Amino acid sequence: MSEVKNSQNYSGPSKASSSSSSSLISKPANLECKDLEEYLKSRPPEVLEKLYNYPAICLAVYRELPEIARQFVIRILFVEQPIPQAVVSSWATQVYAKENTSVSQVLTELGVWRSAAYPGGLAAWELCPTFKKNLKIALLGGGRPWSMSNALDPDQKSRDIDFLDTYAMSRWRCVLHYMVGAGSSKGMEGEGISPDAVRILLHANLMKRDETDGSPVITRQGFQFLLLDTQAQVWHFMLQYLDTCEARDLNLPECLSMLFQLSFSTLGRDYSSEGLSPGLLTFLQHLREFGLVYQRKRKEGRFYPTRLAHNITSKNATHATTLAQDQESNATKDKGYIIVETNYRVYAYTDSNLQVALLGLFTELLYRFPNLVVGVLTRDSVRQAFRGGITAEQIISYLEQHAHPTMLTVEQAIISKSSLPPTVVDQIKLWENERNRFTYTEGVVYNQFLSQADFITLRDYAQSIGVMIWQNERIRTMVVTKNGHDDVKKFWKRYSKGGS
Repeated sequence: MSEVKNSQNYSGPSKASSSSSSSLISKPANLECKDLEEYLKSRPPEVLEKLYNYPAICLAVYRELPEIARQFVIRILFVEQPIPQAVVSSWATQVYAKENTSVSQVLTELGVWRSAAYPGGLAAWELCPTFKKNLKIALLGGGRPWSMSNALDPDQKSRDIDFLDTYAMSRWRCVLHYMVGAGSSKGMEGEGISPDAVRILLHANLMKRDETDGSPVITRQGFQFLLLDTQAQVWHFMLQYLDTCEARDLNLPECLSMLFQLSFSTLGRDYSSEGLSPGLLTFLQHLREFGLVYQRKRKEGRFYPTRLAHNITSKNATHATTLAQDQESNATKDKGYIIVETNYRVYAYTDSNLQVALLGLFTELLYRFPNLVVGVLTRDSVRQAFRGGITAEQIISYLEQHAHPTMLTVEQAIISKSSLPPTVVDQIKLWENERNRFTYTEGVVYNQFLSQADFITLRDYAQSIGVMIWQNERIRTMVVTKNGHDDVKKFWKRYSKGGS
């Protein structure tokens, strides 16, 4: 169904009026989570050129490329002349022609390679010089040492991986607790959150200032953010931080390079902060606040990267590995604590305020015991989540992601490959469909035809080029797509001149 509003009318005999159409009820914006590829594609070419001056960034980009793209890059990395595009295409069989075209587009959009002239006039590919030079350095060595590679004496108070995992998640939960607490000065369990983190939440539109008292309150995107896995949350949060680098007088390529150096680091090893620029030292302190690095004292010359930084961009970071770090205690883990029954009852074996608050986003909580929370999925509770911006797929994914191990052994779960009862999954989707009975399409309305023949002529033309959205012959009204409006208008002008 297309919602329209009145706009200009075109004059002339036997002329239909057209109205520019837009949704009267605009859809709220959803959370857009960009991966590394999407983030770099959104950067201008001149910014990509600056980023590729850092070997760590080139190595990270190469690591996250599709497999075929990595093969293409490594094959021409040491070739000092352009390679004909036909030769590159021949490296993949015709079965993978579509993938070949897609990969070529990805490499071009990322600024990894570019079109070049080959003797004889053939189209060719060549790696962009800056990317080529610094990827070689990253793979073969050479160049300037990485900023955190200075030698260190053995740490007398070294920290093991378990300590770093616990520290990282405790710091990251401060952010999540603050969001769920909807604007209290501290997290739900008393943890403090820095003003800098609050500014990033506001900048990312995960929270906004309340119109009455000005306190931060969670937004639609914030609700969706809470249901993401930890790795996706941290990456999205850091992208929003990088967007504010210029306002903080920080160097974006320098900060992004540092972030990727941390992702290539060894978990449990300490690194030197001596020799870092003032901007990177400031960046390091912010990473410390968010739980991506551990440092005992601000002026101490060493720090430990945590798993949050180690897995931040890697597509290959296993889901189980990431979730294993999300521990509230030794006895309670994020993965495997929820049981969902066919009567829509939800049992959560947890004592975490954060986990309880997340369940409360889409369930009606009934009882709470020291290590157990009981709730029920109702139409009102689920629709309340929908109004907050959470989708049915996100609710289902969250429940499946944290399903208790006993739910995975049920025969129905083995057959359907889902740990949730099918009736519950279907009902959640049906409740969402109740809200999606209308589809809003932007278009242009044509009406006020002076004759039936004029209407039929224009309608048939719009249908023939596939831009018709809706038409009613009785009232002589039709709606075409916004993109097709120019073609229909030009046809109408030609038809009007020919008929006058």
